Amino acid sequence: MVHITYIDHENTARTVDVPEGLSVMEGALRHRIPGIEGDCGGACACATCHVYVAPEWFDRLEPPSPLETGMLEMAVEPTAQSRLSCQIVVTPEVEGLTVRTPEYQY
Repeated sequence: MVHITYIDHENTARTVDVPEGLSVMEGALRHRIPGIEGDCGGACACATCHVYVAPEWFDRLEPPSPLETGMLEMAVEPTAQSRLSCQIVVTPEVEGLTVRTPEYQY
C-alpha cells in the first residue's frame, strides 16, 4: 500500500492507503474522497478527476501524455500543477504524494 494525501478545497487533508497499480483517481473513489468524480472511469476522456499536484511532487511524476494535456484544457481552472488523477499510477515511488482537489470539476 502507498500513502496518498488528498486535500480538498476547504483544506481538509485525508491520507489513505492505495494499492500499487491503481490510479490516484481509483484510490480516491475507493475511499470516497470528495472532489474527484472520475465520470469516464479513468479513460482520460472527461477531466473530472482533475487535481493539483503539490509542487514538490510535480516533476517527480511521469510527464503527462499529449492526450492528458489536451484533456486538461477542458478542466476547470487548470494550473501548471494540474494533472488528471486517472493518469497517475500508484507505485512505491509516489509514496507520500499530495494532491489538491479543485472546488469544482465542472
